[in-house]
Amino acid sequence: MPCLRPGPRLGVVTGSPASIDLPAAVRSAEARARPHLLTTPVVPAAGLSAELGSPVVLKCENLQHTGSFKARGALSKLLSLDAGELDRGVITASTGNHGAAVAYAGTIVGVEPVVVVPEGANPSKLAAIERLGGRVEVLGTDSVESEIGARRLAQEGSLTFVSPYNDLAVIGGQGTLGLELLEQVRDLAAVFVAVGGGGLASGVAGIIKAVAPRTAIIGCSPAASAVMYHSLRAGHVLELPSEPTLSDGTAGGVEQGAITFGILEALLDDFVTVEEDDIRRAFLDLIEVEHQLVEGSAAMAYSAARAHATRVSGTTAVILCGGNVGTQNLRGILA
Repeated sequence: MPCLRPGPRLGVVTGSPASIDLPAAVRSAEARARPHLLTTPVVPAAGLSAELGSPVVLKCENLQHTGSFKARGALSKLLSLDAGELDRGVITASTGNHGAAVAYAGTIVGVEPVVVVPEGANPSKLAAIERLGGRVEVLGTDSVESEIGARRLAQEGSLTFVSPYNDLAVIGGQGTLGLELLEQVRDLAAVFVAVGGGGLASGVAGIIKAVAPRTAIIGCSPAASAVMYHSLRAGHVLELPSEPTLSDGTAGGVEQGAITFGILEALLDDFVTVEEDDIRRAFLDLIEVEHQLVEGSAAMAYSAARAHATRVSGTTAVILCGGNVGTQNLRGILA
């Protein structure tokens, strides 16, 4: 397991122009969003625990509103906006889950957001966005191009842009999952968390490292699309192509200047990549053995834990970050 350079473990990340107080951001998001969130269960991963010979639990964020953790960040952000920012209209970029979450949050604050998606985005996730009241616009071939397009539209139309991950209010919202996990699992030794742009891992690491600094935070990405992984190893954000992956929720590039880069560089203990065959196997085991229907990014984190949790002494948590798998993808995996 490749190990990143040791970084600070205090939850406060030094950056420009000022320090980022992640624990404060998470607790602020918790106060705003808690009335609108589900406390998702933690359940034993009986099959994986037996296979590894050590306790593994699953944090079932696949049961959250809109079927993913993204509801946390979207609610935190939209509930932080003032009336003027909401009245101008809201726009975001997403491969699916974040867009659905922003659409859901929009129903609570009374706006109908525009969601910019890349070509080839998961059809079931796009249907969920529209079902929740979002308006879908297709721009670009990957998440970075869509985000650039959404920011341009926001500037041209004076709309309020909501980043999928490069925003402290969004990161703080994702970190509320870490607060729950600390309350639900005693003596947590390690957490395996999927990484795309890094919002979830940043929020979870920010609060857990502040409260339980000995808990290891292990990032996971599909080998076919591991831009953050390679960027951290290089020491700066890279522009790299992404191949198709079952872990579509983590696919795509990382925005230049993303605050998540510095956070993960400081707080991640390890970062691993997962091959497609291993994601597929994990997906099937989650259905057949653990009785959890998830999407590819959650199966990817489960697979990472299978490969590396034997090095952990104590209870390992795997974040099942979403459950929005389309029927076409499901048929392909089962076949």
